Amino acid sequence: MKKIILSAIIIIPLLWIANFYWQNLRGLKPAISPPAIPPKTQNLEPVTQNSTGLTLSLPKGFNISIYASELGNPRDLEWDLTGNLLVSLPGRGQVVSLPDKKIIASGLRRPHGLAFSGQSLYIAEENKVTVNGKKILDLPAGGNHTTRSLLVKNDQLYISIGSSCNVCHESDPRRAAIYVSNLDGTDFKLYSSGLRNSVFMILDSQKNIWATDMGRDLIGNDIPPDEINIITENGNYGWPVCYGQNIHDTSFDKNTYIRNPCQEPLEKSSYIDLPAHSAPLGLAFTPDSWPVEYRGKLLVAYHGSWNRNPPTGYKIVLVDPQTKQISDFISGWLLPNYSVSGRPVDLIFDSQSNLYISDDKKGVVYKVSYNE
Repeated sequence: MKKIILSAIIIIPLLWIANFYWQNLRGLKPAISPPAIPPKTQNLEPVTQNSTGLTLSLPKGFNISIYASELGNPRDLEWDLTGNLLVSLPGRGQVVSLPDKKIIASGLRRPHGLAFSGQSLYIAEENKVTVNGKKILDLPAGGNHTTRSLLVKNDQLYISIGSSCNVCHESDPRRAAIYVSNLDGTDFKLYSSGLRNSVFMILDSQKNIWATDMGRDLIGNDIPPDEINIITENGNYGWPVCYGQNIHDTSFDKNTYIRNPCQEPLEKSSYIDLPAHSAPLGLAFTPDSWPVEYRGKLLVAYHGSWNRNPPTGYKIVLVDPQTKQISDFISGWLLPNYSVSGRPVDLIFDSQSNLYISDDKKGVVYKVSYNE
């Protein structure tokens, strides 16, 4: 009996040590992501507006109405210099001014991203970027993700280009990345990589770039998480090898590593994990004029899942950037029978702190206001 006990005392620690070194030498972490912080539902009240025809739940004091309708599939929202709200309509090949739907540009190839610098309007089509109608950049076309999004910061133009596939090693380095150029399109170069499909980007008060990113499909209902990232120059955010909080995607990447590939400085962790298949798109920081409990928060539009059972998303959430707590802000587009009445896309505020939301399923732009 003493020999058996002694053997167990020696063998069990040796097995544990062997397993520890095997995992670290291979560079693997379990292909399971820690769950995103579950959303809270707080102080939401169903609000039925005749102008929306929908029953949507919003916090007390907030109201929603339709600002413009019959738009097809409205996507990116941007203010022009005279205070008109512009929206891209990829399905119609147009950019129009709201609420009168005056055509600003037409005959475009799936226009998506919009940005202004001074008097210049930049439009990102699937295959190029133009400024005031003149082409300044060629972009890769086709593939799974055809949206191209824009951001102007410090007299430079940032262009987000999604992956061509669900998960793969891209042959074109421009895919699954954010590039940067001068405002005239010169000096086009890689800024950040490993971003599967970062459709929307915004700046915070310190001019840091924040972007949503969609995780891959077809490995489960709850993995991998979608992400919010703070984008830095030369940052690699992991796709297609890693996702979320530096989790190795072993269902795709079968390589064996001496060193873990999913850690700094090789790969940057997501800043905030979101529930898988939420399909996060537009994001916007709340204004200081909103009630104190909403100030300094981040609104994110969940466009909604296409292949999850049951579906998820189809709402707008409020994210605390400090605690990373997520709570529902507007919900109701996903009905109890799992049918869908709308899919929110982009978010933008006006100078009076009203929120505008594009919806590419219902074909409208909503206006959300707060009344004390």
